[in-house]
Amino acid sequence: MSDLVLRDATTADLPAILAMLAEETIPANREADPTDPRYLAAFEAIEADPNQRLITAELDDRVVGTMQLSFLPGLSFIGSWRGLIEAVRIVADLRGQRLGEQMILWAVDQCRMRDCKLVQLTSSATRTAAHRFYARLGFVQSHVGMKLHLRD
Repeated sequence: MSDLVLRDATTADLPAILAMLAEETIPANREADPTDPRYLAAFEAIEADPNQRLITAELDDRVVGTMQLSFLPGLSFIGSWRGLIEAVRIVADLRGQRLGEQMILWAVDQCRMRDCKLVQLTSSATRTAAHRFYARLGFVQSHVGMKLHLRD
C-alpha cells in the first residue's frame, strides 16, 4: 500500500468529501444533495481564507479522508493562536488502519508550524470510540461544549 498523501482539497475532491460527510452524520440526514450550490460556496470561502484549510487524505490516487483545519487568533494565552480540527472522516472500508492517526498527527504538525499555542477539536458526545482515539493521541477532555442551532 502506498503512503498517505495529505494536501489541500480541490473542487474535484468535493464529491468524495461530501460522500464521507454524508456517510456518518450526527444528527442523521444533516447533509443535503451534493449538487447543492452552498457546498461550492463554502468550499470557495474556505479556499479564499488563509486561516482555513480543507484537507484531503489520498491513498493510491483515491481520496480516503478529509478534515478541516482552522487557525484562530486569540487574546488569551498572551495573544496566542490555536488550531481547530473539525470534520475528520475516513472512508468506511479503510477505518481501523491508523489513517486517522496519520491525519491528526499531520494536522498537529501544521499547527506547530503556524506557532499555535494549542490544538483543539470537538467530537459528538456519543462518539466514545473517537474520544478514546483522540485521548490515545494526547488530547485531553478539558471543556464542555455547547451549541445553539440558529436555523434548520
